[in-house]
Amino acid sequence: MKGREGKGTDGGSDHVQAMGQRSSEKVPAAVSPPASSKCAQGRRSTFKTTAEQWYRRIVVQLILGRKALPASKDGRHIPLRPHRTAPLLDERRGAPYISNSIRTSRYTVYDFFPKQLIFQFTRLANFYFLCVGIPQTIPGISTTGNVTTILPLLFFVLLTITKEGYDDWKRHRLDKVENAKSVTVLRRAGAASSRRGPRWWIHATVAPKETDNLGHCETGHASDLGLEWRTVQWKDLEVGDVIRLARDEDVPADIVLLHADGEEGIAYVETMALDGETNLKSKQVSLALKGCDSIEGICACGAEFVVEDPNPDLYRFDGRVTVNGETLPLTLSEIVYRGCTIRNTAAVLGVVINTGEETKIRRNANRHPAAKKPALERMANMIVVALVFYLIALVAGLSGGYAIWQRTYERNAWYLADIPVPYSQIIMGFAIQFNNVIPLALYVSLEIVKIAQMLLLNSDVEMYDEASDTPARCNTNTILENLGQVGYLFSDKTGTLTENVMRFRKLSVAGTAWLHEMDLVPAQDPLATGASSPGVSVSGVLSPNPEHGATSPDGPTLTRFLSPATPTSPVTGRRSSSHWRSSGRPDHVQPDLTTVDLLEYIRLRPDSDFSRRATQFILAMALCHTCLPEHKDGRVDFQAASPDELALVRAAQELGFLVVQRTSQTVTLRISGGGGHSDRTYQILDVIEFSSKRKRMSIIVRCPDGSIWLLTKGADSVIVPRLRMADLAAQKAKELRQSLEFEHQLLRKSEAREPRNSFGGRPSLTIRRSLALGRHGSVAGGTSKRPHVDRSRSFEISALSPMAYVESRPSLNSRMASLDLLRAGSKAAHTAASRTVPSKFAFLEDPSLSDDAAIFARCFRQIDDFATEGLRTLLFAHRFLSEQEYNSWKKLYRDAETSLVDRQDRIEAVGEMIEQSLDLIGASGIEDQLQHGVAETIDRLRRANIKIWMLTGDKRETAINIAHSARICQPGSDIFVLDVAKGDLQVQILTIMEDLQLQAETNASHTPGHTVVVIDGHTLAALEAPDAAHAKTLFYRLILTIDSVICCRASPAQKALLVRTVRAASSPSSAPSASPSSPSLLQRLRATLNPSTAPLTLAIGDGANDLAMLSAAHVGVGISGREGLQAARVADYAIAQFRFLARLLLVHGRWNYARTARFVLATFWKELFFYLPAALYQRLVGYTGPSLYEAWSLTALNTLFTSLCVIVPAVWEQDLRAETLLAVPELYVFGQRERGLNGWLYLRWMVAAAVEGVLIWVLCWVMYGGLAPVKDGGLFALGDLVFSCNVLWTNLKLLILDTYYKTGIVIGSFVITVGGWWVWQVFLAGVYQPGVWPYAVRGGFFTSFGPDPAWWVALIAVLGVLSCMELAYNSVKRNLIVAGLWKLGWKWLRWSTWKRAFWSTSGVGGGAWMGDGASGSLEEWGVELWQVMEQDPAIKETLRKMSRLGYEEEDVQAVDGSESDGGRDAV
Repeated sequence: MKGREGKGTDGGSDHVQAMGQRSSEKVPAAVSPPASSKCAQGRRSTFKTTAEQWYRRIVVQLILGRKALPASKDGRHIPLRPHRTAPLLDERRGAPYISNSIRTSRYTVYDFFPKQLIFQFTRLANFYFLCVGIPQTIPGISTTGNVTTILPLLFFVLLTITKEGYDDWKRHRLDKVENAKSVTVLRRAGAASSRRGPRWWIHATVAPKETDNLGHCETGHASDLGLEWRTVQWKDLEVGDVIRLARDEDVPADIVLLHADGEEGIAYVETMALDGETNLKSKQVSLALKGCDSIEGICACGAEFVVEDPNPDLYRFDGRVTVNGETLPLTLSEIVYRGCTIRNTAAVLGVVINTGEETKIRRNANRHPAAKKPALERMANMIVVALVFYLIALVAGLSGGYAIWQRTYERNAWYLADIPVPYSQIIMGFAIQFNNVIPLALYVSLEIVKIAQMLLLNSDVEMYDEASDTPARCNTNTILENLGQVGYLFSDKTGTLTENVMRFRKLSVAGTAWLHEMDLVPAQDPLATGASSPGVSVSGVLSPNPEHGATSPDGPTLTRFLSPATPTSPVTGRRSSSHWRSSGRPDHVQPDLTTVDLLEYIRLRPDSDFSRRATQFILAMALCHTCLPEHKDGRVDFQAASPDELALVRAAQELGFLVVQRTSQTVTLRISGGGGHSDRTYQILDVIEFSSKRKRMSIIVRCPDGSIWLLTKGADSVIVPRLRMADLAAQKAKELRQSLEFEHQLLRKSEAREPRNSFGGRPSLTIRRSLALGRHGSVAGGTSKRPHVDRSRSFEISALSPMAYVESRPSLNSRMASLDLLRAGSKAAHTAASRTVPSKFAFLEDPSLSDDAAIFARCFRQIDDFATEGLRTLLFAHRFLSEQEYNSWKKLYRDAETSLVDRQDRIEAVGEMIEQSLDLIGASGIEDQLQHGVAETIDRLRRANIKIWMLTGDKRETAINIAHSARICQPGSDIFVLDVAKGDLQVQILTIMEDLQLQAETNASHTPGHTVVVIDGHTLAALEAPDAAHAKTLFYRLILTIDSVICCRASPAQKALLVRTVRAASSPSSAPSASPSSPSLLQRLRATLNPSTAPLTLAIGDGANDLAMLSAAHVGVGISGREGLQAARVADYAIAQFRFLARLLLVHGRWNYARTARFVLATFWKELFFYLPAALYQRLVGYTGPSLYEAWSLTALNTLFTSLCVIVPAVWEQDLRAETLLAVPELYVFGQRERGLNGWLYLRWMVAAAVEGVLIWVLCWVMYGGLAPVKDGGLFALGDLVFSCNVLWTNLKLLILDTYYKTGIVIGSFVITVGGWWVWQVFLAGVYQPGVWPYAVRGGFFTSFGPDPAWWVALIAVLGVLSCMELAYNSVKRNLIVAGLWKLGWKWLRWSTWKRAFWSTSGVGGGAWMGDGASGSLEEWGVELWQVMEQDPAIKETLRKMSRLGYEEEDVQAVDGSESDGGRDAV
């Protein structure tokens, strides 16, 4: 949050604590629902609220004993008494403070079984079988046994519970590893831990450590006061303990600093795992705690701490410390939270104030998340409900049939007159006989499928990271299909998108841009020698005053250093290419000249004005920082509070200015030159540190010649107003903004004319196809590439822009160093200069390089280019101070430093006074290095209709730069910033909505361009205020229409809140009604069969600060990154690099969704198909309930004969190749739009099952016994024929005809199942006992119906008829899809449709198809069409190339007719 690093006094954070309590609130719909809908929603809300209240009262408070704790009177009181004998008491509980143990597992030993039983029986199928199985156990009711349902049900449920328990046990093991980490704590000598566990003697074992001066006592040795430093496990820490931490150790609990080994008691901590920020934070010991650097000092201090109750607010802390009657406040500056890491400090001491689940990081975590359910389960539950009604109707119909048969036949049959069957038994018998229409093994088979899918995902070598030896890992296999339905991606920044490695990449001096890529040239590591940059040697003579660029008192030699290793030749041509390319704008042309060329020019022309400016810039980078050099094994490394500063210092080293020593008073530079080096020492007078409020940092040094030099670096927004020529700079900045806005409008209009897919994005490829007689077809990849528009060199834009005179100036940041940059008046100067310098430097002789107006215009243009490339920009400015001016200011600054009231504010105010009338030195562009493939991955995910949000704890400018670099923001994006500091939030939101509406009305596509909203944590907290309810509603209505959102300065709780709120706001129940009027019956039917579904949310992160976000999303993905393995071990899925997310979603996500959807459909299809002939058979037996099928075969049906046909395709089916899915991400909408499983598709499958079931029964009844005499006319012969047809057709259809990816496993499963069925026939014929049975099984397959040709003819004929029907339907459908006619429905039967297909208005045979069915977006095309296209070698090769990361569009050539006839036929 903005402005909270200091004291955290911002009042806006008051609302952060309450954020978690409002996470379940749903955002009102954009259109008010009808009154009846409101009443219904109100009743549901009241019922839900009442149920939750009773649950909390009875279960949580009464049974579990978890009562809400009241607030303490004035905070928790923690005395500093390390020699205490009893643990401190928490006044809220009346018991000791909670332990420091944490738990990320979902269950405990006590609540595992209750929670799992509730979870399992919320699945409707399980609940249904429970309701059926309980009555079945009553003797005398069931005709099929008493435990045939309840025992398998319990077995399947317990198997699922065991699997879930194993998954949670793995999380519990990881928690034990976290809790077993060791820490050094000050305890009484010989005393064990007060919290004795079963192995307390191990936990409290003293482990000697190396001796240090801190504490004046070695670990394990008692002091004179009876205290000693002991090593205990983290979970044994208590509130009030004094701990000692060394450098690079993690902080185990929230502590107050007692002592730090840094200068002036300052400790540096890294909070990356807590809030995602990369900069080190400085923490300082309170003035009241001076002297607590030893055991004696700690015991003599007698301090008492009063701190706030535990809460999730990371950016504010309230407390106080009292020592000897003197009370001082405690703020964030004195507190270190759990999750931080000690950096750049040898050792620190601290007292524990919060432990375990009460620490800030755990208060921000979703500590006990509920088990996640797959989204497909909702549709499966609806199918189960539908089948329950079908079963009721079936039982009622058959029972009614018995009533009719009884009245018309049974009462008139003398042999049945005295044995009527009670209606209750008829009804119960039918219910039990047909209860398997809902398959009992549905969820167990699904668990088997998901375990196999998990193993395939884990073994995918394409997601294996060789550098870290880390494969992909699935921790939660129950939601594998959710990976194929993601619509929102919430990503952390640091460690997830970026490597947290900063590289100095570009600089701007005197309006000229230079590329720095010394770190990219494969050469010796510059840190190994600490001297010069790689690839360059040292020559020349140094000036004693390079900061002035003046001559030496000893001679006229000027600044000369670092020439290239090879002799320089006057090369006039361009470099073939640069090693570095912008990930955000890979098509952006980079400067031809690099910093190596810059050094060469300085050596050749050391007395030029440009050389002086460049030297000052490099020297400013080497001086204006707080980095500390460290010498290890002849190497120089740096400890920096900010990775940006580290990048600048290392760049200065590569350019010849090495910081070899730095103290609080001096900094020594080793400047290379003249074949050697010389050391120069600058006296540090003052450092005005950087803060998020100041956005700049200044240093005042005394140069070796005695002059006082002020150097300032910071954001352009704060440096420009402080320049000596601020008015001129502001004018040029305004002109540039107007020019950029004009260019942006042109670019937006150009994008609006580009082809778009169904969700507004640019298609991945363009395929031209024709049904005309010529049939020309071609495919071209990469049409998503936008025509390059270079802001600085577009002639058309320059000619049309009202600020064209700005563009008419020479553009010095282009790759070309052309001579036409010189003005006519400088022609003679250029001629003279060309004799001494190569022609590539001719533009540096332009007199405009000394013109401030030209420098401002060019520099600001270059800064904008740097930012759009994703580089973090800084401006450098300076001025020299007189002794009198400095002394006057120093007195005010000293007073501010010693002030006890508002010290930080006064320091910043006094610093503002000296940072005025500055001269611009130049600008830098620092690359926050992205992980490999991040930008391409985000581009693919966007084309897959996934909205990408970036949630980070970093500042706004950094987040926007990374968004440009990662292509979250595009060059033509409209970026809207919401900031509570700028005024009324509601007005800002309404203004954005109006802008978007205006864009949609003016664009040809009637949709706004790519839009991005930027918001910070402070503004988000303001939206959560009770008086901002309407603004909050508008905000969440707005962001659902935005392409990307960037949330900066967000706490972990706010990240989780955003995920939960978007998840709720995008749900169908909260979506606005399309029509305020009552829907028609047809509309209701369509809504029922194909309900609107909410896009699923996916969160990805790598640190402990991301855990709450990962738990709140439908899918959580952890990255094994620099912040540790916390996220990877808790998340549902773990990958090593962000780039693997594309394959995880687009390939495995789509495959698993399609596989699981088909598994559900096939499972319900085969059950309905199988039992329908048995229902039709009841007409022949008077609806009295005998089964058509033999009992043993019926029992083994789902286990032996129809299990592989649904399980194998659900594991190995690949409807499209992985290369196709990666090359055309638009195909991902298949799962987002639920095309694999919806009401209409289920209805079609059930109609097919009914038709095929009726057909099998009729054909078997007619062909076996109806047309010719048979040897065996018994029940078993007919039933076995129908059963055989069912088994064989089920396997033939599901394994052979409907499976696209036929592997040996698929064919083998078919052979095994079919062969096993005939083996089963032999088995039954031999094991049945002879006798009078309803089913004459004994020997029937060998002696009666088995040798009968009529039986086999009927079997083959039935299978042949069904196969011909299926093949004909598939062939017609495939051809209509390929022709683009399938979506037209019955319109393709019309003559006008075919006329439009083959004749256009221009003439016969020359027109392309323009109908609705063939045109449209890539994602609208059927899977069958893509399967046909994949068979073409040329198209297949094109898709393969496009699937690679780093694919360049220009490398792909169109596949025309001359190259592939197959491609023409395919498309």
